[in-house]
Amino acid sequence: MVCAVLFDEPGRDEAERLMSGRRLLAPSLLNHEFVNVALKKLRGNMPEAVVRRALADYAEHDIELVPTTPAPAFELSLRYTLSAYDAAYLQLAAELRVPLLTFDRRLGKAAQACLGALK
Repeated sequence: MVCAVLFDEPGRDEAERLMSGRRLLAPSLLNHEFVNVALKKLRGNMPEAVVRRALADYAEHDIELVPTTPAPAFELSLRYTLSAYDAAYLQLAAELRVPLLTFDRRLGKAAQACLGALK
């Protein structure tokens, strides 16, 4: 969702609406994932100035980065056929019992199944 906002992607308005007024938390890997997206955008011919502006804007966002542990992410990855990275987001949401905001369909389905079971 943060990438949709900072790189002016489709879904930007919805992402802003969903994130507005919420305390934002993410696994500590978010910084690295954001850099990876920035590199992909640059290699995909997005102007460097736009990518650098997004990086600067990202640094201004108040997102609390939270460490996660490997074993629970591993189990969630296996159970829901997720990447280790996506499983870390699901793990954090499950441990904190908070909603998971994502545009990723597979992760969204896993979150519905996993977080719905916690209710």
